Amino acid sequence: MARLTVEGLTKSFGSFRALDDVSLQVNDGEFVAILGPSGCGKTTLLRQIAGFDKSEAGRILIGNSVVSSAATHVPPERRRIGIVFQSYALWPHMSVAENVAYGLTVAGVKEPERSRRVDAALSLVDLDGFGQRTPAMLSGGQRQRVALARCLVTEPGLVLLDEPLANLDVHLRASMEDEFVRFHERTGTTMIYITHDQAEAMALADRIGVMDSGRLLQLAKPSQLYREPANARVAGFVGDGMVLPVAIRSVDGDGTCAADLYGHVVRVRCEPTQKAVSAAQVCLRARDLTIVAPDAAGVAARVDRAVYQGGFFRLEAHVEAAPDKLLHLTVPEPFMLAPGAAVKLDVADGWIISGTGGN
Repeated sequence: MARLTVEGLTKSFGSFRALDDVSLQVNDGEFVAILGPSGCGKTTLLRQIAGFDKSEAGRILIGNSVVSSAATHVPPERRRIGIVFQSYALWPHMSVAENVAYGLTVAGVKEPERSRRVDAALSLVDLDGFGQRTPAMLSGGQRQRVALARCLVTEPGLVLLDEPLANLDVHLRASMEDEFVRFHERTGTTMIYITHDQAEAMALADRIGVMDSGRLLQLAKPSQLYREPANARVAGFVGDGMVLPVAIRSVDGDGTCAADLYGHVVRVRCEPTQKAVSAAQVCLRARDLTIVAPDAAGVAARVDRAVYQGGFFRLEAHVEAAPDKLLHLTVPEPFMLAPGAAVKLDVADGWIISGTGGN
């Protein structure tokens, strides 16, 4: 196991700033997912940690050893890092055992120690008895496990996974998520998992770092990331959050406040230090909204469309007072309202985004 420390990492390609002052701390044995859309900088960050590219500024430490700084660049082969790629990168002309043993062969590990470590690595990923098969004889999930075994056989202190499930079908991805969780529980290896799939990140990681435009926007446990996004970009990217303007009327000592949302007063969660202000933002989730009676208090909206999703509908509507503000929620079938129908929506929960509505 190895602790990973990234301090003020910066990397540009021409005029494009791929990493912009990125800092994070990953503890020994922790599973951290780096989540973000294409082009956000997450793969560039992985390449920096692996040692494939040199940074312009900042430091990277693995354990207590500086592996990257203005004065230092330790090459990839000396960082004790294992990498699992999206494409598996298996040699088709080699057997499973030969693929797994490749790194040991290059490192000069001799028999019988080499075979012992290969067998142990295959056993760890539940591929006992598969050593003499070729990659062509394996399923996609089995190939990914061979790639993981090849990574583990060198006994790395840190494992980097670069979107390892992106090429698998939906059912196999779910199975492999379970495999990664069990593997992490068995080995306690420090793991950095790069993905654009938030469901994957939520299912696997101890903590999730959200990146956008080369910056790390928030690093938090999955539940905190979902319930308490740090800003509007995190709120919109994680969990399909809706960010709406509110005026905060009063703040209670229990971490909640009263906010005016298009003329409807709602009670939502907020930081204890939040102040009453006329301009703030609230993050709402689909599960926070419900349709109430036409004469009840609520946010006035009009139905845009209802999309059937098997047992329920995703209802999309716009706020009457602000037609550019779109809302969505799930409603059970049968749902009989046509596009253009008026509805009233009540708000059961929400989060005032920190950094808005200061003194």
